[in-house]
Amino acid sequence: MDMMRIRNSSKQQTDPENESVSRLVERKTGLNTMKTMGILVACLMILPVFVTISVIYKGSSLDQYNDARVIHAKGSEDATSKPVDEHKDKLLDGLLTTGFEERSCLSRYQSVLYRRASPHKPSSHLKTMLRKYEDLHRRCGPYTESYNKTVKKLKSGHHITSTDCNYVVWISYSGLGNRILTLASAFLYALLTDRVLLVDRGKDIDDLFCEPFPEKSWLLPLDFPLNQFNNFDQKSPQCYGNMLKKNHINNSMDSLPPYLYLHLAHDYDDHDKLFFCDQDQSLFRKIPWLIMKTDTYFIPSLFLISSFDQELSKLFPSRETVFHHLGRYLFHPSNAVWGLITRYYEVYLANADARLGIQIRVFDTRPGPFQYVFDQIVACFLKENLLPEVSVQEPIVTPSGNRKSKAVLMTSLSSGYFEMVRNMYWENPTVTGEVIGVYQPSNEEYQQTEKKTHNRKAWAEMYLLSLTDSLITSSWSTFGYVAQGLGGLKPWILYKPENSTAPDPPCSRAMSMEPCFHAPPFYDCKAKTGIDTGAIVPHVRHCEDMSWGLKLVDRDEL
Repeated sequence: MDMMRIRNSSKQQTDPENESVSRLVERKTGLNTMKTMGILVACLMILPVFVTISVIYKGSSLDQYNDARVIHAKGSEDATSKPVDEHKDKLLDGLLTTGFEERSCLSRYQSVLYRRASPHKPSSHLKTMLRKYEDLHRRCGPYTESYNKTVKKLKSGHHITSTDCNYVVWISYSGLGNRILTLASAFLYALLTDRVLLVDRGKDIDDLFCEPFPEKSWLLPLDFPLNQFNNFDQKSPQCYGNMLKKNHINNSMDSLPPYLYLHLAHDYDDHDKLFFCDQDQSLFRKIPWLIMKTDTYFIPSLFLISSFDQELSKLFPSRETVFHHLGRYLFHPSNAVWGLITRYYEVYLANADARLGIQIRVFDTRPGPFQYVFDQIVACFLKENLLPEVSVQEPIVTPSGNRKSKAVLMTSLSSGYFEMVRNMYWENPTVTGEVIGVYQPSNEEYQQTEKKTHNRKAWAEMYLLSLTDSLITSSWSTFGYVAQGLGGLKPWILYKPENSTAPDPPCSRAMSMEPCFHAPPFYDCKAKTGIDTGAIVPHVRHCEDMSWGLKLVDRDEL
């Protein structure tokens, strides 16, 4: 990956009048007192003019990108440490809070330089609840008096009758896209139930993300007594679904365990899925520690729990903005990842008139690239007028000064599709005269979930995709879900091919920018029978790319 820097040098302007004053002072070393005073007065009169000119020059450089894209670094200043323009809303309409040392996490307040202001504003209630949560986390976070007291009782193994603070512990599990979506899900659940979210750092959570909460870490301390998370599964004695099957727990029991393990991964069974029932939620309120393992974005089913309904409506009047707001609040790239993002953006994307992201995930186990996948990608961006057609017969000459440019950012484990699209626009002119640049930051060939550098690149590429103006994503891919949610983009989704054939139509526009919940329950908790959970309320519908999945939509999109 080419990470060359672009630097713009500024030439200082020399004022002839100021030069003449300086030469006069140098020549007239024997000046009398009156002449010396006159020269000093002249210098003082000239100085404010230079200050004014300097202020105007610096201010105007921030206005050259009307869409709030990145400003190139000046002189020797590092692009990853440039100050944020005071006119940009670095707190994202009050979504973020102050109180952080900015250099410890450059992305937190610099992201406004790289993307347009979001048209989706957080509700006043969401902002209030986030500030309330931050106070709770500050009071109950790691190694606070309340945390220490609760952990001490946890070690005893006995039921804890009353606690000042309750917790949900998120286990690091599955690929990076899944982890980002499930972390957002766990945080919303913590917000709804007045719990403190503590995060198992796994191999690299602390390497990829900045701390989202002021003063107290969200990382679970390494000396936490239940940190052997690999031992938790559906057969664990503390697994809630397993305890239900064996009749070891019910809502009327006087003595309840100090913690429960919640198995909410894609392979969970009918007993585990009772997590999404109101009766079971009332029991969880009595348990101070909930240990959660999941690889699915389960937020759509939280909207089907009646006890959460009123609060969720106030938090998110626009249902399709849930991950958009939570993602921008929680997930700030670490300085190492932010460097990858900003360097690549400035070299390849910043100067284009428009930007298109294409995220490709192929589930065919044979080695690619595949012609049918390439045909589908091209059919999609031509049909939706996202890129222009090319002329293979006669050259098209357009005056260089009138040409529009478009940067295409492609992400894939393989380099084959990038090379095919790049060659298409390199070897042939476009019928519109547009200049198309095609770029791919990396091609890792296969997913390497446990490799730190692989996940750094993956996180950087998700974020880069979120900075584009339009987006094409692949069906079933959480990588694309993260990008569309952070960017506030409704992507064109490539339908999943069948029998190695490009589908017709090749793609369709998403109903909303929300991710899809791939493994929802289909159960009516009150009637205790199966039900289509995609037909209960108007704002929870089946996904475009997975017919049994659930996603949040706004009523006006139906």
